[in-house]
Amino acid sequence: MKRLLIIFATGVAAAACLPATASASAASSAATSFTCSSISVNAPSGTAVESVTAVRQEGGTLTIQPVPPFTEVVKIPDVPAYCDVTVTLTHPGVGDHAKVRVWLPETGWTGRFQALGGSAFAAGDYGVGLAGAIKSGYAAATTDAGVSTYLDTGWALNSDGEVNTPLLKNFADRSQHEMAVVGKQVVNEVYGRRVSYSYWNGCSTGGRQGYMEAQRHPDDFDGILAAAPAINWDEFEVATLWPQVVMNEENTFPSPCKFSAFNAAAVKACDPLDGAPDGLIDDPASCAFDPRQLIGKSVECDGKQEIITAADAAVVRKIWAGPHTPSGRKLWAGIPIGAGFDLAGTRVVDNGDRVGAPFPVPAAWVATFLKRQPSYDLSTITYAEFAKLFEQSQTEYDAIIGTDDPGLSAFRRSGGKLLTWHGAADQLIPAQGTVDYRRRVELAMGGARQVDDFYRLFLAPGVSHCAGDTSTGPKPTDALGALTTWVEQGKAPQTLHASITDSSGKTVTRELCRYPLVSRYSGHGDPAAAGSYYCAPARH
Repeated sequence: MKRLLIIFATGVAAAACLPATASASAASSAATSFTCSSISVNAPSGTAVESVTAVRQEGGTLTIQPVPPFTEVVKIPDVPAYCDVTVTLTHPGVGDHAKVRVWLPETGWTGRFQALGGSAFAAGDYGVGLAGAIKSGYAAATTDAGVSTYLDTGWALNSDGEVNTPLLKNFADRSQHEMAVVGKQVVNEVYGRRVSYSYWNGCSTGGRQGYMEAQRHPDDFDGILAAAPAINWDEFEVATLWPQVVMNEENTFPSPCKFSAFNAAAVKACDPLDGAPDGLIDDPASCAFDPRQLIGKSVECDGKQEIITAADAAVVRKIWAGPHTPSGRKLWAGIPIGAGFDLAGTRVVDNGDRVGAPFPVPAAWVATFLKRQPSYDLSTITYAEFAKLFEQSQTEYDAIIGTDDPGLSAFRRSGGKLLTWHGAADQLIPAQGTVDYRRRVELAMGGARQVDDFYRLFLAPGVSHCAGDTSTGPKPTDALGALTTWVEQGKAPQTLHASITDSSGKTVTRELCRYPLVSRYSGHGDPAAAGSYYCAPARH
């Protein structure tokens, strides 16, 4: 559970990390008024406004209460006084109650509006991201979409045991659009002037929401920062259950230390491919390490020696290869070589046997949304049934939540900019899905050069999901600042600056390359310094 909390905390924190430089170039005309009472809101199309509340909150240290599965209180210092507005919307006849929260700093507003996305099955932010945004001079908004928290899918089935389609539509896209409409109205009411620039900021589920905005509501935002996006939702959510299916079908459950040994050996073998001894696999797709090389090797696990078997190596090969049908047709990308094996979680039961422990998000998707049985025993899924579930998910959910439409012409015409970074070592959402989407956009819209005018992708070697604590490579430091510069000054980012402090306390920097380029060591200079690398075409 501790590991799980760290992963979800990372997704939440990604939206909250707004460097001071992010607001340095804002359109800084001062607000002419500040009114935190008697706010009126016109209901977005298809909704009704149930209630509007507005409360002035004092500045200082803000205490954010934990939301399950989190248990720790978060304190955020130096938060300015702000107006806290809550607008509750409903879709008549549905019985939903979607809350939109808007925080507006009493002083220091830059004219910018920032909408914050969610994580896992939560549609929005619970305060950490909102506080970070108003500290950086944004008016900020988020929505709960009328659903629940990160891992609570109690809303997913109705009383007849069928999927609650109206709430799924809220979670998939319409509540985010309605939040954008309402949030901008509230800004106008409180400050007496319109938003100068509007931005989306999200990672994981929040990244998917950003892409959905570009696809279906192209006029909502001037700039969209969508990191590690959970696009292709209907496919990758099933695909990420694959490691559990493999272990169950092969009746082999490698221990965490064995998985770590496979990863360490892969990194050692493929690290030299970029020319630098930096402990990173810059391009996992080019790594051809064969896990069978470790058969017979001894590894230490909790003080005991364990021997890596041929069965262990076979499991790792299948996990890295990704989901396939029984006939051999590839369905989706596997865990990137070098990424963590969180999706291949295991636990030891009372009799001492090791069994699978599915990651809760794909587990809930398959059990609740596909099987319509929240307590379904996922360990019984065979390779053949997995392929059928993958197809079922595509058929039933692509149109609702797939978020994979490559037609971004309307977003381009609106003048919008879409900036994405994705960790090449993302252990939960393989970056290959994002790369595949970008390629399809190029095919649909006239090629890479045309797409680069409004949509840029950066891959971050060694970086885990939403720049989590298991990252070994430099993490983007100010992607939002790069986006605002692109939107407001027309300067498109050629690279994204990234840094990390390694285990020795040394700061390692890198300029992340714009896709499809990858980083190459120049052959001289400090391997920990960004200046020792250049961007070059990938080798395949």
